Amino acid sequence: MRKVLLTCLVIGVVSVGAGAATFAEMIKGVPSIDASKLADPLSTKFYDRNGNFLYEYGKEKRTKIKYEQVPKVLEHAFIATEDAHFYEHHGIDIKRTAKAIFENVTGDFGSQGGSTITQQVIKNSFLSPQKTLKRKVQEWYMAYKLEQKYSKHQILMMYFNKIYLGNRSYGVAAAAKNYYGIEANDLNKLTLPEAAMIAGLPQSPNYYDPSKPKNKEAATNRRNLVLSSMHRQGYITKKQMQDAMKVPVTQGLVINKNQGMPYEAFLDAAVKEVEGKLKNVDIGTDGLSIYTTLDPKQQDYADKMMNTNEIIGYPNDRFQGAFVFLDSKTGEVRAIGSGRKDYQAGFLGNNFAIDLKRQPGSTIKPVLDYGPAIDYFKWSTHHQLNDQHTTYSSGQELQNWDRRYHGMLSMRTALQWSYNIPAFLTYKAVGIDRAKNFAKQLGITFDHDQVYESTAIGSNAVNPLEMAGAYSSFANKGIYNQPHFVQKVVYPNGKVVSFKPKPKQVMHDYTAYMITDMLRDVVDAGTGKAANVPGLDVAGKTGTTNFDKNTSLKYGYPLGNVSNDSWFTGYTPQYTMSVWTGYPNNGPETTWLEIRLILHRSCLVK
Repeated sequence: MRKVLLTCLVIGVVSVGAGAATFAEMIKGVPSIDASKLADPLSTKFYDRNGNFLYEYGKEKRTKIKYEQVPKVLEHAFIATEDAHFYEHHGIDIKRTAKAIFENVTGDFGSQGGSTITQQVIKNSFLSPQKTLKRKVQEWYMAYKLEQKYSKHQILMMYFNKIYLGNRSYGVAAAAKNYYGIEANDLNKLTLPEAAMIAGLPQSPNYYDPSKPKNKEAATNRRNLVLSSMHRQGYITKKQMQDAMKVPVTQGLVINKNQGMPYEAFLDAAVKEVEGKLKNVDIGTDGLSIYTTLDPKQQDYADKMMNTNEIIGYPNDRFQGAFVFLDSKTGEVRAIGSGRKDYQAGFLGNNFAIDLKRQPGSTIKPVLDYGPAIDYFKWSTHHQLNDQHTTYSSGQELQNWDRRYHGMLSMRTALQWSYNIPAFLTYKAVGIDRAKNFAKQLGITFDHDQVYESTAIGSNAVNPLEMAGAYSSFANKGIYNQPHFVQKVVYPNGKVVSFKPKPKQVMHDYTAYMITDMLRDVVDAGTGKAANVPGLDVAGKTGTTNFDKNTSLKYGYPLGNVSNDSWFTGYTPQYTMSVWTGYPNNGPETTWLEIRLILHRSCLVK
């Protein structure tokens, strides 16, 4: 009987509104009930290293839940308000639809509109928002077809996970979280007035949003209308209704903390890592849970250090810095500096900590020159090198930073005072291929996999992440753990993908020990003294690159004495940090060489 009435209603409406058009013509080209379109985009959630929630990111903030998680008070509130005969009709409430068609329904009419919950699922999943007779007929038809394919509980959950409820909240779980701070697993904590408030939102989410002071009266009236409907339909007693109506509509609301994404640069690096490892993922729609390696306290300090003058006195706002601070034993990145002021990285933007490509200067020497010499040839730290006039094979002369030659000296002394000629001679003795392979084992990459003679003293391009990873191998007894920002990723279905790297022995432990011992001298009494922290076992290496001759002449610099990049990469047994400072566009201003060291020291002390 109900099917007959439905058919009559549709045919009648079509006859009135479309003249000779037939029902078949009206539903011609109607979309199929595609399960993929019923699936909703899910937001991605980020967590810190201890599993504490950081931020929810997505095109729509949504948490998918199951029917068993929905408390009866919430289900009853929605059904009483949106579709009183939901469990009785076959997709269309004929009586209600007829009333909606033949009366001039306003936005304030009763507690229900003309569409059933099933129709709303169809409308939000398949059809355009156009208000035409043809689209309405297609909606009726598809609602009927949906009811033939899915159970009532399945359809109800499509609705509960799909409906927009204001404040970027898609679905009842997101609404409970955003309005009342209640997690998806605790929806049974919703009170009657809270459930009624949420159930009243679909009609006009922005107008009835109780978190906006101007909406207080409208939100109260709407919630009370829901409570009245629940009482009228027998879901609650009169006393329950009256008691709930006395509760202020703002009671229980959490403070709106939507102040933008925290730790943007770090989460940017985490997302790039996830997208690099997991193919065909969409961070904005796949509902991932990303557990990062972030230490919020260390990152808060890093941000303060980078963007204020409270800890470090920067020469100006154009002066830039970037660093990576990681756990020496695991490779887990704890904090980053991604640029200062206008250059500080935003989410999915350019991130100096991982995207920067600048010459490392002398910081490459332990990685490309002295490390391989010890590992391949078992050179001692006292191995003698002749610091004398030397040229590249092209005939170009090499120079030390002090423009002097120092004769025979030990490898230890050459590294302590960062002389170029002994480093180059060591590189040549090791052999370019051996040196490159050693560095690659430590995570250093080379453009087009090419190295040259000048690479021995840092003419290649690197970023702080690579350098921190390489030096952490020295701190970790020759064991390399790839630097990473993510511990694991959990899919909505519970699948877990671990991002923990497999430790790899990339050099003999004695190589790591000897390099570390020499780098202690750099910090104790060499070029890196400003990074020394009394009582702390610090080893590290400075590095600078100078403006080329043409740039120096253009700006009137003393030839060879003005740096455009300054580095310090150092470590303790627990942490490794690589710092770059300079100007982003190789600008005509002198880099403050000591700031890189103060940055490193400040993080270690903190």
